[in-house]
Amino acid sequence: MVKGNWKLVLPAAAMLVLPLSACASNPDNGGKNANQATNVSTSNAANTTANSANTTNSTSTNTAATTEPAKEPVKVVWWHSMSGELGTAADKLVADFNASHPDIQVEGVFQGTYDESLNKLKASMDSKSGPSLIQVYEIGSRFMIDSGAVTPVQQFIDADNYDVSSLEPNIRSYYTFDGKQYSMPFNTSNPILYYNKDLFTKAGIDKAPTTYQEVADDAKKLTGGNVTGGSFAIYGWFMEQLLANQGKDLVNNGNGRDSSATESLVNQDAAVNTLNWWKGMVDNKSILNLGRKTDDTKKAFLAGQIGMTLDSTASLRGIVDGAAGKFEVGTAFLPKPDASSEGGVVVGGASLWIMNNKSDEEQKAAWEFIKYLAEPAVQAQWHINTGYFPITTKAYDEQIVKDNLAKYPQFQTAVDQLHASKPSTASQGAVMGVFPEARQTVEGAIEEVFTGKKDTKAALDDAAKQITEKIDVYNKTVKK
Repeated sequence: MVKGNWKLVLPAAAMLVLPLSACASNPDNGGKNANQATNVSTSNAANTTANSANTTNSTSTNTAATTEPAKEPVKVVWWHSMSGELGTAADKLVADFNASHPDIQVEGVFQGTYDESLNKLKASMDSKSGPSLIQVYEIGSRFMIDSGAVTPVQQFIDADNYDVSSLEPNIRSYYTFDGKQYSMPFNTSNPILYYNKDLFTKAGIDKAPTTYQEVADDAKKLTGGNVTGGSFAIYGWFMEQLLANQGKDLVNNGNGRDSSATESLVNQDAAVNTLNWWKGMVDNKSILNLGRKTDDTKKAFLAGQIGMTLDSTASLRGIVDGAAGKFEVGTAFLPKPDASSEGGVVVGGASLWIMNNKSDEEQKAAWEFIKYLAEPAVQAQWHINTGYFPITTKAYDEQIVKDNLAKYPQFQTAVDQLHASKPSTASQGAVMGVFPEARQTVEGAIEEVFTGKKDTKAALDDAAKQITEKIDVYNKTVKK
């Protein structure tokens, strides 16, 4: 394993993330050393034997001297960004692993949002105070590779002859670069359309929309009284997904996968047409503009104030449970400009990266934890407790997953959409070192269009120019 080859020029990389804010630590301290009592007993017995040997001039002294203390478990520090119910589910994974692996002690430490966690990792890069293993959101992948701070999981996969055939190919492919898998998927989602079936029936709509025009038509029919047709959060992820769903790359050079991206394509015709469609519904008031937070659109949807919205599949359980007793939730694929559009959705969420400034023993222990998390039974539990996709197809054979799909049939939409996504550089997902900033730049452009500050083409042209400039600065910081 390669260790300590951390080559990224760190100061310029700071533009990848948002400023830090205060966050709490939530370490899991499960898995105490069960051998301590045994060690004490063995030590006392050895002392008794040694004393006896001194008195009788016996050779048993040599036998006593061979007794060695039990080996301490290898400690793995895992930084993650799972809070609330997700954090509780993550803590249980750690506790269960520690209970079944006495030779390894994993300590899960909550480090705030993905941005905050990555900031903390950068701050630790000149020392060994950082984690053994870190959860990083998908758009941080390019930075992690360029940092030179990780050991690709492909090394462990090859060394173990680990079978990856059951891993979801559309999920695994996101984290594969130049034929090498760098990290292991952990929590994975994609966006779907949520709609209020009761409001649809009341408006005389008998099926979910699949195209841009159908969404616009249905939004008008749903709007009236205290109800508006829908609301989509101003979230850069949605624009990225709507382009991928048309088979369109977000950046050049094969979406940054053939070689490092050098140019943003966010001002291409497909993006202009998509934003014009969205703005048209905002302008005719069939779609509400509730800002950037998906929490706000979710609240409006659960209150019955809007007929449809876009949100992550990870929100499905909470949305269905929140609507229980009020209305029936329907789910549908992300809409396309027309039925003939080819493309697919890109996986969201995060993956697990092994840091290379730790000992071989510690890295191997982290790999053991990663393998445990990928087991079908473990993925099944993670899925039903969080709503994230299982990363292995074998999890769907677990009875608890079958029972969960029976209780939440809406989740089948998410599974079908993932499997229906046509493999391409578009659906594989874009990679660039300044992805977080690029996403915020696009969100700012959308706001400028909705408020009339700029027309669609001018706003996206400006956004593309800004992102391209940021990519150029970033690329110059990376030592090839």
